[in-house]
Amino acid sequence: MTDESHPAAPAIRVAQLRVVVEAADFDEAVALYRDVLGLPEQAAFEGAGDARVIILEAGRATLEIANPAQVAMIDEVEVGRPVSPRIRLAFEVSDSAAATAALADAGADVIAPPTRTPWNSLNARLHTTADLQITLFEELGGHETGPTTA
Repeated sequence: MTDESHPAAPAIRVAQLRVVVEAADFDEAVALYRDVLGLPEQAAFEGAGDARVIILEAGRATLEIANPAQVAMIDEVEVGRPVSPRIRLAFEVSDSAAATAALADAGADVIAPPTRTPWNSLNARLHTTADLQITLFEELGGHETGPTTA
């Protein structure tokens, strides 16, 4: 469906979304995201001067664009107060309580434990290595459309 406010899609087709994060403690970040959260390693490269990068698969990627009111509403539901940075990562997991506990055991700070949302997901908020704030969300089903889960 197109109209004046939503013109026809351009010919460009994005094949992949890749978020690049600079981590001062590379090994700690790899341990948390690959080894604890379980993101499979797709590739790793090394270069001169101890340059290292690892590419981790994170399932299906989406770009979620939210206005300030939506961000404030999500913070209120998940945490009870404003805490979101401008960019936050959200990972869908099969068990948000277990994933939250595993990441906390690996050194992540739990901002808010798994909380049931109005859109029927179980969301937890954490501050992790590489200075990233993340949401872990578990879809509980029964809510086909509505507000974002992240």
